[in-house]
Amino acid sequence: MRNLTESHKHWLMMAALWCFLLFLAALRPMALPDEGRYAEVSRWMLVSGDWLAPRLDGLPFFHKPPLLHWLQSITFSIIGVSVWSARLVPALHAGLMLVGLYLVTRKIAGEATAGRALLMIGSSLTFLFAGQFINHDILVATWISAAIGCFAFAFIDSEGSRKVNATWARWGFVACGLAVLSKGLIGLVLPGMVIFIWLVWTRQFSKVWRLPWISGLLLFATIALPWFVLAQLKYPGFFDYIIIKQHFARYTASTFNSVYPWWFYLMALVILFFPWCVFSLLPLLPNRRLRSPSGAIPDKSWTSLCWIWLLSVLIFFSVPSSKLLGYILPAVPPLTMLAAMGWDKVMLTVKHAQRWLWAIVILNLSLALVGSVFSMKHTSEVLSRDIAAVLACEASPKDTIYALDAYPYDLPFYLQVSQPLVVISDWETLRAHVGDSWQRELFESADFDAVAAQSLQTQAQLALAKNQPGRWLIVPIGMEKNAVTEGWTFVFKGMGWVLWRSTPDDGKPPATASASRTTPSFARGLPSCEKRD
Repeated sequence: MRNLTESHKHWLMMAALWCFLLFLAALRPMALPDEGRYAEVSRWMLVSGDWLAPRLDGLPFFHKPPLLHWLQSITFSIIGVSVWSARLVPALHAGLMLVGLYLVTRKIAGEATAGRALLMIGSSLTFLFAGQFINHDILVATWISAAIGCFAFAFIDSEGSRKVNATWARWGFVACGLAVLSKGLIGLVLPGMVIFIWLVWTRQFSKVWRLPWISGLLLFATIALPWFVLAQLKYPGFFDYIIIKQHFARYTASTFNSVYPWWFYLMALVILFFPWCVFSLLPLLPNRRLRSPSGAIPDKSWTSLCWIWLLSVLIFFSVPSSKLLGYILPAVPPLTMLAAMGWDKVMLTVKHAQRWLWAIVILNLSLALVGSVFSMKHTSEVLSRDIAAVLACEASPKDTIYALDAYPYDLPFYLQVSQPLVVISDWETLRAHVGDSWQRELFESADFDAVAAQSLQTQAQLALAKNQPGRWLIVPIGMEKNAVTEGWTFVFKGMGWVLWRSTPDDGKPPATASASRTTPSFARGLPSCEKRD
């Protein structure tokens, strides 16, 4: 290790942080509903072979563009379907953000500051939890950050002249295309807003006309537009749903879930990036010039970009009433750079500053490990993993599973079914009265495919199914005494669900699976098939 350069040490440190992230990803159980939803959409894409329409329970699910699901489906086809492999795509993007942050910070503030930035973001909740959470947030945050960085290099590398660096600019357009394909229009709006404000602030706006607009827009369109066009051609009403409802209405309306006050994201950044966020304010202190140990003085253009980037994202997402924690992730890279430079301004004059840095890092990593172990114990009770283990032992792959007035997002994923669950509810009443809920998520998706919509049925269907062979009913705990379950045979009560089996009226005993009676791998810690018999 003594012969390694600082750069080599930082690359090894980066690899170690990413491996720790993967380790945490293997510990933590699936978080519902989000992780169950997005993991299952990707698994269904692989099973169905439909790479155009992401599907939830066989229904076209157009809440988000498909980049996450494409990449996860490819991952599943290579290394198999599991919760850990579903988290690999977000983790890879978190690793990409880590690499990009290191390279940019090294260029603007020196090697030592870049190493501190690595430790700060790599030991934060942003990286350790959001970086392996199965949803679209870390993907779009990574590509938005890449786009802003590339466009900034395009202008700063040519500062002092009237030209721009066309290569960096084209990479910026590519990153915007991938950001749009990750989560929609914010992949274009946020980089455009940040760069626009920054160019005006630094008096470089006249150079915007020097961007390679034709080639850049062609690159962007080639990446971002084909899926939107093809989806609209096959599913009329797609544009109105994904652009008007899922973008503009969700941003402006107050009828969606997760309503929080305007200061929510300020608190979120403190939690996600504690205690490093404190040091981001230190560069604002007067009477001391910011300098890294290597002697590099950060360009004022980069400092102003970081603040504009941070505040723009913060304000943009604080306007809507509906707020979700992952939305603020694009603000973390500039916050990290500001915090690393702030440490340089104050802490380098403090005795044993590097020891303090490592002490905080080790404490954060330890807390993340404890949090993951804690979630193993307390999150599993809402999963349907135990029900899936029973069905894997008892049911045939051709059997039909009914879910009463609830949808077990993780059950199809654990069980790896090849046909949709039949969800039982009063859909006509729900259409008229229900708000932003899992029911609306399903019946709005059903509007795009009349055939797939057959998976949404009413209680009348259960009355027919209870006497047919190969039918299973799962009911949330608390509803097991529902009159609808009369005539069904009780099988198993799990932590969150109760399982029933149909009682055929032909006098024959219910059919059971002829597969191996070995408990499936996802059911570790649960009673084996043999013991359950």
